[in-house]
Amino acid sequence: MKKTRAPKLSSLRDPLPTAAMPVARAARPVRVAGAPRPVRAEAVSTDNVDEQRVYHLTHISNLSAILKDGRLLANGALTARPAVDISAPATRDLRRAAHVSGDGRSVAEYVPFFLSPNATVWESVRAEAADPRLALDAHGSEAFDFVMLVSTVKKINDGIAARAAAESAQDADAATEPAPFVSSVVAVTNGDAAGALTRFGATPATAERMLQTLRAEADGAMMLEAELLVPDAVPMDLITLIGVCNDNVRETVRGILKASSYKPKVAVYPPWFHTSADPQ
Repeated sequence: MKKTRAPKLSSLRDPLPTAAMPVARAARPVRVAGAPRPVRAEAVSTDNVDEQRVYHLTHISNLSAILKDGRLLANGALTARPAVDISAPATRDLRRAAHVSGDGRSVAEYVPFFLSPNATVWESVRAEAADPRLALDAHGSEAFDFVMLVSTVKKINDGIAARAAAESAQDADAATEPAPFVSSVVAVTNGDAAGALTRFGATPATAERMLQTLRAEADGAMMLEAELLVPDAVPMDLITLIGVCNDNVRETVRGILKASSYKPKVAVYPPWFHTSADPQ
């Protein structure tokens, strides 16, 4: 009887690939005519916009009244004009007529902030240049008489969230009828908020994307036109820094702050107050 030889253990192993053994390719999926194209996943931005600084410009003559009220008010909420108001009447009319995309409220119902200390409208003040948005006169038009009230996107958003939570709790306790809708979200624009072609990011997601887009722009031109809009009012405790032109103005501001409970840092930063054409 013929014996059957057992296979060697080495023959039971998977063969090693060699150049003579072509590697099988995965078949390409066949696209059926009329079928929707597959959706590509969008790259997720890693840019954290929370620490983006925002800047509100005001004349030093207005500071005492702001501190007394304890907040920056939207133009539409003012009961009296500021001591020094550099906005042209036509500018105020345009901002009252313009509406924030997505919530239907007037731009005038928001407190505006620049996204750069070199914003173009501020550059017009610094350079004493003609700008239809401004009503500059002999009094109150020198750049060193202004101050920059500075905060961050995170500080503003956290403050708004806390305010909304407090108001919701009060409404739940006091009102039986639902309160009218009031936006509690910042909006971000890619240009002058009253401009006909300006785009808005008026939800948390779209505002963040707008900020990321602006910050990623190569030449930064849109950042000089863009605005961050805060609904209704900004409490002064959300202002972390007051930027001033020189030591004399710093001492004046510190004197004004002595009568107030708000104690933001007061810092001298001359580049914010000189025209970009000034070599310093």
